[in-house]
Amino acid sequence: MKKLMLLLVAFVGFAFAGEGESMIQAYSVLAAGVGLGIAAAGGGIGMGHTAAATIAGTARNPGLGGKLMTTMFIALAMIEAQVIYTLVIALIALYANPFLG
Repeated sequence: MKKLMLLLVAFVGFAFAGEGESMIQAYSVLAAGVGLGIAAAGGGIGMGHTAAATIAGTARNPGLGGKLMTTMFIALAMIEAQVIYTLVIALIALYANPFLG
């Protein structure tokens, strides 16, 4: 996996051949894609753990099911907010790139 990522990073310059601004844009696209992928994967793992813990808690004590569900939905909103923040940063890097002078 490390070799694949190194190869991808090494060849992105050739894929978006150019000077100055186009290289910055090419790396911004790559960074946005990788960042969103990592954020989505982390968010999915976090949501899975949250749901599993809620199900386990409800199975142990069914009387607390309502409170656990409420807490789970708040936690899911917090996890999803982190992914949305990454999306906003990626969109800024793509369309309002601060590195383009």
